[in-house]
Amino acid sequence: MRDTDTIDDPAALALRALVWTLGEPDRASRLLAVTGLDPADLRARAGDPAVLAATLSFLEANEADLVACAEELGVKPPALVAARERLEA
Repeated sequence: MRDTDTIDDPAALALRALVWTLGEPDRASRLLAVTGLDPADLRARAGDPAVLAATLSFLEANEADLVACAEELGVKPPALVAARERLEA
């Protein structure tokens, strides 16, 4: 795990978190339900800062997902929160 709670490129981190989120069908279905996106919208807008921020917000709403994602990505959970905050700025 990285020693920092932030990351230089919030969009890249959020995109990695999106890929992680979509890697499990139940979690992916929950993301689509919460965001209101359909698979085609998600594919078309995967790089959109608003979609990336919504993905991170989705993870924040479930601490277990947030922690598991952070662990898989090799960052601390606050890095994902900080990335969302930067994407929303």
